[in-house]
Amino acid sequence: MKNLKLKAARAGLDLSQADLAQKVGVSRQTINSIEKGDYNPTINLCISICKVLGKTLDELFWIEEE
Repeated sequence: MKNLKLKAARAGLDLSQADLAQKVGVSRQTINSIEKGDYNPTINLCISICKVLGKTLDELFWIEEE
């Protein structure tokens, strides 16, 4: 499942995938894979991303049940 919340939060701060990747210490491809839903990040990476974007885990990574 694509993570559009992550993509929107990143874009809202005018950060490229490469910018976010550099701030959290991963490759741009990792950020791309998370946004596309191809990679399930560790909790530590999720927390790092949340800190950089000023969001909570729920805001970026919670999946609503349908």
